Amino acid sequence: MEGMRIRPPITLRPPRFTGRLHDARTATAVGRLLGAAVAVCFVTGVISHYLQRPPDWLAGSLPSRPYWGYRLNQGLHVASGIAAVPLLLAKLWTVYPRLFVRPALRSLRHALERLSVAVLVAAALFQLATGLLNTAQWYPWPFSFVPVHFAVAWLLAGALVLHIAVKYPQIRDHWSRRSPGTAELPATDGPDRRSLLTGVAAAVGAVTVTTVGQSLTPLRHLDLLAPRHPDHGPQQLPVNRTAAAARVDLPSLAGWRLTVTGPRSYALTLDELAALPQHTVTLPIACVEGWSKSARWTGVRVQDLLRRAGAPPGAALRVVSLEQRGAYRVMEMGGGYTDDPLTLLALRLGGEVLSLDHGFPARIIAPNRPGVWQTKWVGRIEVL
Repeated sequence: MEGMRIRPPITLRPPRFTGRLHDARTATAVGRLLGAAVAVCFVTGVISHYLQRPPDWLAGSLPSRPYWGYRLNQGLHVASGIAAVPLLLAKLWTVYPRLFVRPALRSLRHALERLSVAVLVAAALFQLATGLLNTAQWYPWPFSFVPVHFAVAWLLAGALVLHIAVKYPQIRDHWSRRSPGTAELPATDGPDRRSLLTGVAAAVGAVTVTTVGQSLTPLRHLDLLAPRHPDHGPQQLPVNRTAAAARVDLPSLAGWRLTVTGPRSYALTLDELAALPQHTVTLPIACVEGWSKSARWTGVRVQDLLRRAGAPPGAALRVVSLEQRGAYRVMEMGGGYTDDPLTLLALRLGGEVLSLDHGFPARIIAPNRPGVWQTKWVGRIEVL
């Protein structure tokens, strides 16, 4: 028809990448740092998981020393996970052009390699995203965070080991500036590559310095991006689970008595408990979300309470909280903790009576133990 233009057919072409740093040397340099961060995060995550949810064969032999062990472990876990975020983004930037290679699947080996990379990337993104949301205690998903996060960690570790095995020849050839594969790359790319790696290192340093203060308290004044500040909270100590969330209030505590069951069961009022020999210890509260802070606690040694109940040395116990519901309402503690003189049924924090949010009238404080197991609002102790 007259006056109509005939347009040429649209041809879809894969994108072209002209950037000079999407190469094996850049990917290897970033990958070394990312691999180290993931390795630290994985090892500390496994330790944290078994301290928080030990299997039956391990529960009775968990160590109480070093008393700061869990604090260090969990601080490293969260810090390495946060550091891995800019490293993962940089790694993906260096390799994403390979997603568009044609043909997409050249052989069975190539197909398996791409599948392993897909699993690796998906698992890494999932772990870092859910881990960051966990530090903020926000769970916008229908599954239980702890078991799923733990399972995917093993999936990520396996995919990473497989990826390193497949890519080992390329990694070896580009490991350093003097490696044979690196020597074949244009020498003019060296300064730009170093600038890129410097920028990535600066990003890692920035997110670390502005978040690690939630556990490394000398840097707490730089704690700008972390969801917790170690000085913010009742009695200058953060709180994860409040008394309101646990449905514990002062009227419900009227007439409170601590019940200790064992060969010689007994019960004590708060005044009677306060009249027993009191001990003061300095121990950290260290939570799975990454924040921690040392505080001065005063109370009765748990070993003294068990001895009064006729329990033998090394006896395990079960602690039942007054909170109405919750995954950590009932806690068990092995002999390694109950025999440790640092383990207290605390009545005071920093010289003051415990606030309601910190577990008034009494709470457990023990060395080298996750904060979720430092049970608050204790109502009953049972010798096992």
